[in-house]
Amino acid sequence: MYMFKNRIRLEDRELLDRYMTGFDHQTSGLSFSGMYMWRDINQFSWQMIGDYMCFAGVSHLELEEGIELPFMFPPMTDTGGYDPKKLRETLYEAREHFERNGHVFSIRLMPFHMIDIIKEAVPGEMKFIEDRPNYDYVYRTRDLIDLAGRAYHGKKNHLNYFKKTFEYEYVPLTSAMAEDAMEFIREFNERKEAPPHEMELLKMEEEAMVDVFNNIEAVDYKAGAILIGGKIEALAVGGNLNKKTVTEHVEKANVNYRGLYQAINNEFCKHMAANVKYINREEDMGIPNLRRAKLSYRPYKMIEKYIATFK
Repeated sequence: MYMFKNRIRLEDRELLDRYMTGFDHQTSGLSFSGMYMWRDINQFSWQMIGDYMCFAGVSHLELEEGIELPFMFPPMTDTGGYDPKKLRETLYEAREHFERNGHVFSIRLMPFHMIDIIKEAVPGEMKFIEDRPNYDYVYRTRDLIDLAGRAYHGKKNHLNYFKKTFEYEYVPLTSAMAEDAMEFIREFNERKEAPPHEMELLKMEEEAMVDVFNNIEAVDYKAGAILIGGKIEALAVGGNLNKKTVTEHVEKANVNYRGLYQAINNEFCKHMAANVKYINREEDMGIPNLRRAKLSYRPYKMIEKYIATFK
């Protein structure tokens, strides 16, 4: 269900970027590369409501319960700030739009530092619920490149083992490699053992990656792959979030090669993100193994996100 009238299109990138970067929201979901990547899977749409650009989508994190929930992102400004009265008008008009279409209005993926902005616009009228599965993991790029100190000792050991044991090549991933990249994704999913709802998410992702790999240059994705014996065995895809941060949207590796996950992470940071201070590796979606893996890299900070609904 597309809640708003406009879809996410390359032709609108300049306008969308202006609003997505107009306020330092710091969240991975509000980047053009991320929203374009998942535009069909999450049915992202947008429209101007008053002075603010509003984005809506569908959450799939409740798939286990068989629920797909429409939601709105926090309204976006291109001025760097918010006027409480005008924001209030936008929120009430958006709420009316959702309810007119038979849905409960909610704001999701809202960073903690925007709660006070919403509270000032609608004082005492909304409740805020912690959304831990959607917290973003943010790392210092230099930490992921150097893997220095005791905290990264295990990661460094795996990386060194991989480098000493396997002959490999790291290359920029291009659209000319789309077919090979999709073959890797399909093989990755075939090897994966996961609960049904996680597998459904992977299948959705697989559908999205066809478009991603064929439009790497058009969308300006940051993408790289590790080849072993001339075959893609690991890849990573990201995009710019702001001047200081690159978001890594996808990272996958063949687990049959010890240290390959450490290698693709390290190489992506060195080649695709070395000129920025931070790497946002997105959320863990409440998946236990993914949470453990992301915590093991010692995030510099977490971007706490909340769900907001009217009382």
